[in-house]
Amino acid sequence: MNTDVTVGIDDGVAVLTLNRPDHLNAYTADMGTLLGRAYQECDDDDDVRAIVVTGAGRAFCAGADFSGSISPFDSPADDGAFSASPINPAAFELRKPVIAALNGHAIGIGLTIALQADIRIVAVDAKYGVVQVRRGVIPDCMSHWTLTQLTTLGVAAEVLLTGRTFTGAEAAALGIANRALPAEQVLDHALEMARDIAVHVAPMSAALCKRLLWDSAINNYTAREVASLETQLHHRLMGTADAREGVAAFLDRRPPRFSSRLSADWTALPRPEPEP
Repeated sequence: MNTDVTVGIDDGVAVLTLNRPDHLNAYTADMGTLLGRAYQECDDDDDVRAIVVTGAGRAFCAGADFSGSISPFDSPADDGAFSASPINPAAFELRKPVIAALNGHAIGIGLTIALQADIRIVAVDAKYGVVQVRRGVIPDCMSHWTLTQLTTLGVAAEVLLTGRTFTGAEAAALGIANRALPAEQVLDHALEMARDIAVHVAPMSAALCKRLLWDSAINNYTAREVASLETQLHHRLMGTADAREGVAAFLDRRPPRFSSRLSADWTALPRPEPEP
């Protein structure tokens, strides 16, 4: 059994671990396939309320694996199988919150995978970079889009066009990461955040909120279109068992017991209503 990606689920939190520590978790096609499969299985599992993706050992992912006899940047076979966005589905396409715990270096595709997560916690002194232009190719995993959503066009241009590396502290300062911590604290902090989501956040509320957040960026919705969708989704949620339970738990000062199940209750977001 291929263990390049391991999955552990506990108390509503799934931990997906890139697991080639002897190679600093260098990326392989098998790893990409396994990560995409794990994402999908976690998204389909009602017992998973939040996802943490991290790396085994002292790195998150050191980039593409160049240790084999064939370079990952050789010309692909002309069979239509190659994709520059091999993680399918991408983390932002899921309904569950995804936290990337970048416990160490993340270079090239190691960082562009993490850019697809909802939240990134990085190691303050580790090295990060989207270095592909220094290898004779271009950035991948939709990073020309994700990075501009997370930061600004100017920051994205600097990061992608120079291919330079930077510390976790600078990643947080640039807006690429949500928080920079000592390496030994990164995973624990991500798990604490994920457990808080698993206990206190309604799964349907999280799913709809996440989809509206990312779909607004993908579809370039206007503020008024977002307002229309927020209103429609409020109508969907208000008066439900989860809405009643959320208020009751708050008033009783106890953890909520939400009952919605994405496997049975999920329907996709509507389209914005036309502006008058």
